[in-house]
Amino acid sequence: MEKIWLKNYDDGVPAEVNTHQYKSLVDYLENSFKKFSHRPAFANMGYKLTYAEIDQKSRDFAAYLQNGLGLKKGDRFAIMLPNLLQYIIAMFAALRAGLIVVNVNPLYTTRELAHQLKDSGAKALLVLANFANVAQLALPSTDVEHVIITRIGDAFPTIKAKIVNFMVRYVKKMEPSWVIPGVHYFRDVLKAGEKLAFNSVDIGLYDIAYLQYTGGTTGVSKGAILTHHNLLSNIAQLDAWVKPYLNEDKQEIMVTALPLYHIFSLTVNCWTFLQEGAFNVLITNPRDIAGFIKEIKHLKFTTTTGVNTLFNALLSHPEFSKVDFSCLRFVLSGGMALQKKVSERWKALTGLNIVEGYGLTEASPVVSVPPLSVDYYTGSIGIPLPSSECAVMDDDGILPLGKEGELCVRGPQIMQGYWNRPDATAKVISKDGWLRTGDIARMNEEGYFFIVDRQKNMIVVSGFNVYPTEIEEVVSQMPEVSEVAAIGVPDERTGERVKLYVVKNNPELTAKQVIDYCYKELTRYKVPKDVEFRDELPKSNVGKILHRKLREENEAAMAAPKTDDSTKAP
Repeated sequence: MEKIWLKNYDDGVPAEVNTHQYKSLVDYLENSFKKFSHRPAFANMGYKLTYAEIDQKSRDFAAYLQNGLGLKKGDRFAIMLPNLLQYIIAMFAALRAGLIVVNVNPLYTTRELAHQLKDSGAKALLVLANFANVAQLALPSTDVEHVIITRIGDAFPTIKAKIVNFMVRYVKKMEPSWVIPGVHYFRDVLKAGEKLAFNSVDIGLYDIAYLQYTGGTTGVSKGAILTHHNLLSNIAQLDAWVKPYLNEDKQEIMVTALPLYHIFSLTVNCWTFLQEGAFNVLITNPRDIAGFIKEIKHLKFTTTTGVNTLFNALLSHPEFSKVDFSCLRFVLSGGMALQKKVSERWKALTGLNIVEGYGLTEASPVVSVPPLSVDYYTGSIGIPLPSSECAVMDDDGILPLGKEGELCVRGPQIMQGYWNRPDATAKVISKDGWLRTGDIARMNEEGYFFIVDRQKNMIVVSGFNVYPTEIEEVVSQMPEVSEVAAIGVPDERTGERVKLYVVKNNPELTAKQVIDYCYKELTRYKVPKDVEFRDELPKSNVGKILHRKLREENEAAMAAPKTDDSTKAP
């Protein structure tokens, strides 16, 4: 197919990239260790580690994984941590030891954790003590043989570590009681690893690096098989995209608020900028907006990533206007649709446009991004990265320009399939390598792609397709609205009708005002019939609003027996 988007690439961005420059992620990593050894590499809560220190600590941890725990190449190693230095050390160590990393959301329930550990066949688990009570309940139904416990301060020097861990455990009481026999402790593992030999492992491009779990397009959480080559390909693609905008004479400073166990942050924030010798500042709890702002206020960071809800929360805090944006050169958004109001407020404050890209776990994850030279809100997810293809398809093949259909992508960053699920793999990856994303999109004559909505989120009202994203974009323009989500609910007359969930800024806002506003901006069948106000909306680990959760809550409410004191919202 013709890559009409190439004409819009920024100067210096190639059509194709070399995806075989390194033998593995470990080769890539060790090259950065040598090249930038004396530079600060990662920081957390005010404490920094250099590239050389990360090199040594990950080597020691890897030595213990090999010779202390007896783990072998190909064994699965699960990590259940927020953004801490321990995550970086352990994740790099596992890859250096030839293990397959299984990233785990620390907020998982016992059922979710047990499924992921059992499905992946994980032999070892590193977990924060704050969540060890969940692990305790999940472990009996898994094949995990070794558990390593860490506490929040464990990567800090001894005195600071003791103070932080005491405060977390005894003052803030953030560590529920747990009992797991025979556990290993992070600081003990590092100390023991210093005395053990590290055995280099022969790791190839097509060895598995991660089992990155996702709901995929439908169904139960599945492990996307991502090889070293998949990740290295996406790193090369992203590096080529941003390189013209980097300052080679000054170290890049990346703020990482999105969790590293999520593929967006893992690939973009962590892996891509290692090649540039960046300094990465890890934010452990981005939900603490005041604390987050305090940490970055005088940092003079050069880049960061986020999702719409995070940007919105920052902009809504009075202290955010006092942050030093003088060195900021570009900001990347993903994970959910970026709303125009949020984008315009961000630019008004910082002077920079947020660049909204698109990706998914199955693509390692980034597929498309607008050129960084675009300095205004486009509503587009941009154009495909080098060495990538995107197409809008139906069951008969590629559709003409402007037509809506399923977005399909192809490139070296596409996963190998779902772990132990060949049937599920066959449903999403065609024989000629196209990955079906489950998103409805269209492409214009310039090669820019526009996401209409998730296929599974689509609402059908009297036979007409209604996309929640369009309604949410309209309602988000109301000054009184902070957050909004639209879902379809059953309707006897029209099949489905639109229901809105709204978090409001102005307590005086009424459902009638919202609906009246929609009548002015939307075709009649798109106008919501129900409005429910909430203090907050359910969100994923990266802040994406969970429409599925809202649908489940609505179904449960409809199935519940009615009581005499039940009331209908005005």
